[in-house]
Amino acid sequence: MDNIKIKSYCKINLSLKVLKKLNSGYHNIISLITFCDLHDVISISRIRELKDEISFSGKFKRGINKKSNTITKVLNLLRSNKLLKNQAFKINVQKNIPHGSGLGGGSSNAANLLNYFNLKMKLKLSKNKIRKLADQIGFDVSINLEKRNAFLTGKRGKILRLNQKFKLNLLIVYPNLICSTKKIYERNRKINLSKPQSFFYIKDNKKLINFLKNENNDLEKTVIKIYPKIKKIIDYIKSQKGCHFSRITGSGSACIGIFSNMRHAIYVQKLIKLKYPKYWCAVSKTI
Repeated sequence: MDNIKIKSYCKINLSLKVLKKLNSGYHNIISLITFCDLHDVISISRIRELKDEISFSGKFKRGINKKSNTITKVLNLLRSNKLLKNQAFKINVQKNIPHGSGLGGGSSNAANLLNYFNLKMKLKLSKNKIRKLADQIGFDVSINLEKRNAFLTGKRGKILRLNQKFKLNLLIVYPNLICSTKKIYERNRKINLSKPQSFFYIKDNKKLINFLKNENNDLEKTVIKIYPKIKKIIDYIKSQKGCHFSRITGSGSACIGIFSNMRHAIYVQKLIKLKYPKYWCAVSKTI
């Protein structure tokens, strides 16, 4: 098999409301999700060996468990379901998405690998079957199976895919903190009972921005309580010219700012690098 390269894009939670806890241990959430052009690169080839060769490279390779990660989980799951037989693979993931940041890099890797095997290995799995496999790997793996904007409805993980294309200019700041999603949800005491805004009227970018300005991320207060420096980053981004709003994505620790144009985002990126030289910072666009 030739060496294949796959772009594994990161997801952004533009808003997030936490609802009740499920019997599975996960929480129902309402969230508007998009994807941006920041991505990992997965290289995969078939090898004539008895064992897989899994490796990670790139700026954010550190901190990943080499024996138990979303790549090994996909391979083990497919084999336990007898979908991969007598085959070994060499897989390298160039990690450009920060680990433990709320940007869903690991989940995106898993989803892209599932799609790859289904297509290239001709597994002929239905969308429903692929999603069931994805849900066994992690809560938000299934959201990454398609790179279309999505709305998590809060009804048992139901995903509503949107036809609208978002055109957003993003600044992403990662303060070198690995947030445990499990820990953040366990510490979170806010259960949102308010009626969600209707997003069906959103037909253009202006209405989208106005919608998002009235939204938030329910996990943000919990994250800030544990890591106070995150509030300083959010407040600093908010105060800059051209910034519509700033908040954490997912369960953190990455902070996002949505800007009126890319010129403003790039300017603030330069300011962040001067003010917080040890933090990672990037500009990106939605795809």
